[in-house]
Amino acid sequence: ALWKLPCVFIIENNRYGMGTSLERASAIHDIFERGAAYNMARRQCDGQDVFAVREAVGEAVERARKEQHPTLLEVRTYRFMGHSMSDAVSGTYRTKAELEEYMKRDPISLLRERMEDNGSLSEEQLQKMDTDIKAVVQDAWDFADASPELPLEALYEDVYVDTTT
Repeated sequence: ALWKLPCVFIIENNRYGMGTSLERASAIHDIFERGAAYNMARRQCDGQDVFAVREAVGEAVERARKEQHPTLLEVRTYRFMGHSMSDAVSGTYRTKAELEEYMKRDPISLLRERMEDNGSLSEEQLQKMDTDIKAVVQDAWDFADASPELPLEALYEDVYVDTTT
């Protein structure tokens, strides 16, 4: 904010850092408020609501473009899956009830309901979209599965810094 940089900083707050809840890790639970220390425009929005995210990001981008000022945007969402195979979906640090409660607010389901309710898309159009999306994902999976495994040297290609010297 000091140099009036036209940046939008987005924090995806899914309430957990690995297995530690935000409440156990920080005294500040509204992360966007940290922007106050920099006199930065800041806002929190519901990451489960596609339209709320669109509105918040739109305002931040407009501020960056017109006023050349940064914005700190906290998008509050939920992580439905674990970080790895060893990270159970529920039962260790998250309860099944918590997961079920957030599943009721799945962003894709909420968007689908809203589009059906306001007549933006019919059930047939939504089903076609589902079918098309599944086909794209399957094609990508098949391509990856059929692709040869790259040699270890490929890890050093197209990197920002030459790490071979």
